Amino acid sequence: MDIIVCIKQVPDISEIAKVKTDPKTGTIIREGVPSVVNPFDEFAVEEAVRVKERSEGEVNVTVITMGPPQAEEALRKCLSMGADNAILLSDRAFAGGDTLATGYVLAMAIKKIGAYDMIFCGQQATDGDTAQVGPSIAENIHIPQITYINKLEVQKKKIVAHREIEGGVEVIECRMPVLMTAVKGLNEPRIPKYKAITKALSKEIVVWGAADLDLDMDRVGLSGSPTNVVKVFSPEARQGGQKIQGLTYDEAALKILEILKEEKAL
Repeated sequence: MDIIVCIKQVPDISEIAKVKTDPKTGTIIREGVPSVVNPFDEFAVEEAVRVKERSEGEVNVTVITMGPPQAEEALRKCLSMGADNAILLSDRAFAGGDTLATGYVLAMAIKKIGAYDMIFCGQQATDGDTAQVGPSIAENIHIPQITYINKLEVQKKKIVAHREIEGGVEVIECRMPVLMTAVKGLNEPRIPKYKAITKALSKEIVVWGAADLDLDMDRVGLSGSPTNVVKVFSPEARQGGQKIQGLTYDEAALKILEILKEEKAL
């Protein structure tokens, strides 16, 4: 069985104050900002490794990401969690790509890999929150997709996934190959041990550029992205509300009613 996990390196949200946006392109300026594996993607990697550990047959887990050379760090984190191989898609031609362009490049890389029974992605990336890349990959390679899974059962050549929906859970049975996006609660990502980290540091990471993939260059990078950022700005700081002090409950209630009438809220 072959499993592919698509991950992304994102700015560390604990350092959010350092994150800036290019006012011309609307893209995040990543230089100088600490980066980590997208938290939702860790659930995807963990599930892939658990499928491998539970399987009686041979299972190969490959992690893949599109990004600058520094994204190699994120791939090594995934290798230390138990993935077998890692591929970095890195090329200046990919820079500035929106979710449509990103999904296309990842899909073409997966086509080049060729063998896949399951593809995992995180439900969304914390730096974009669009939840569009996983579904875009599935559409490009023409396979079924199941989003927001919080439980997975693997049965030979089919899977049974429990999918979060508003007000409940949807249970879906699907033949492989299939793409699934993972939510928090699917599992608890492991903390790699020192030996696994050391082993991951010695593994080769394959790097593919645009020339290594059968791409339509009109569909990649900033020029191939139909999403246009019209304006980027920081929201104004919210003003503090009025404080009512020194009054009894009844007096405070009357004062609030008076304020609401003045503001024409009532």
